[in-house]
Amino acid sequence: MNEMAGGYWGGPWPGEDGGPARRQAPRLLSQGLSGAMEHELHVVSRTAIASTMVVLRDPGEVYLLCHTGGDDAVSWVEQIHPHTLEMVRRSPDLAGGPTWPGGVAAHANGSLYVVFGRHAHRLSPQLEVLATTELPRSRPYNSFVILPDGCIATKDFAGLRPGHTEPDGLGASELLVLEPEALSVMARCELPEPSIARLSADGDDIYVVGDTSLLRVGWDGSALRLDPSFRAAYRTLAGQTYGWDAVIDAGAAWFLDNGAGSERFAGTFRGLGTNTAPLHLVRVDLATGAVGLTEVCGLPGGMVANPPAIDPQRRIAVAYDSGNGVVAAFRFDDDGATTPLWRHDLNHAAHPLRFPAGGELLLCDFDAARGADQLVVLDIESGHERARVDTGSPLQSVLFGAAGFERDVYLCSFTTVTRVSVGDR
Repeated sequence: MNEMAGGYWGGPWPGEDGGPARRQAPRLLSQGLSGAMEHELHVVSRTAIASTMVVLRDPGEVYLLCHTGGDDAVSWVEQIHPHTLEMVRRSPDLAGGPTWPGGVAAHANGSLYVVFGRHAHRLSPQLEVLATTELPRSRPYNSFVILPDGCIATKDFAGLRPGHTEPDGLGASELLVLEPEALSVMARCELPEPSIARLSADGDDIYVVGDTSLLRVGWDGSALRLDPSFRAAYRTLAGQTYGWDAVIDAGAAWFLDNGAGSERFAGTFRGLGTNTAPLHLVRVDLATGAVGLTEVCGLPGGMVANPPAIDPQRRIAVAYDSGNGVVAAFRFDDDGATTPLWRHDLNHAAHPLRFPAGGELLLCDFDAARGADQLVVLDIESGHERARVDTGSPLQSVLFGAAGFERDVYLCSFTTVTRVSVGDR
């Protein structure tokens, strides 16, 4: 039964990052991997080429999004067994287009929605295609958020893709809203600059990290309106490059800059950064638009492709630099001022996961010598390592995790889908 308002299905993980504000925590109370220090972590993994993310609907219903590559790529969704990860059923190939990882979400109306390439699709829980639409631009559309009224907000990706030296030539990005039945376009909003990051939303306010500024666009149920009073310029330093996905929490939008270079991914981001300014945790106050920058490690050559983790109860922000292999936590006050809390050398590049009740932070650490990505469970307050285990992926994950129905999590890389659980399963 769907008990969760806000456009998404009522489950622990109906969409990427747990929901449109990207708080990276389950929407229902979860034990996470609590007890990982006292009990063995069990790992099941299987090959799943170009898997992107897992989302959950009702107990036992786990869905995996995958895609091919190139300029005429297709995507598909698999329902997988929640423990063995074996495929239960598969959708038909779904029309796509230029490749960049897209997204899937479980909607409050019971359907699954996919945006990948320049197409959007509506699927039944049995993975039958209910509706398909081609999106206006010949660019990849990098996923979407579901708004409280159930409409779908998406936009085109304006960055470099692997093998490309110039973006796909359309300049600034455009925000779209699709109605959820037939996926027709309800509203369009031309943005004043390109955007590489994925959308975030808080209620009917949609936040877009542009390549120089954070933008806010309001949705009134029939039209989009760019907020003329809110354009927070964060890219103000020589050598600084664009930001990635924003977490909306604790009265602010939080994201990481120096995203340029992610198209050079070579199984890891370590050592591939060419950005000359140090990488920053960016905080934008949602009331005033004031911008704060906190250096993560102070080194040149930093690079990321994903969001930070924000714990509003403990007033902790965790940032990372994937190019230099550093993770750093900061305490923040009501005004957003930060104080260093702890720091680790970890080759982390994926979307973090949080379990607020137990103060767990789940990150990854890629061991290049062994060609093995590891899941690492940290205490978010102290930085103490509670547990770690190989995920079975030979590549560094730069993708999404998900909280499971039990004391378990799912992880994706470009080669592998993994379930990690506590106990005897």
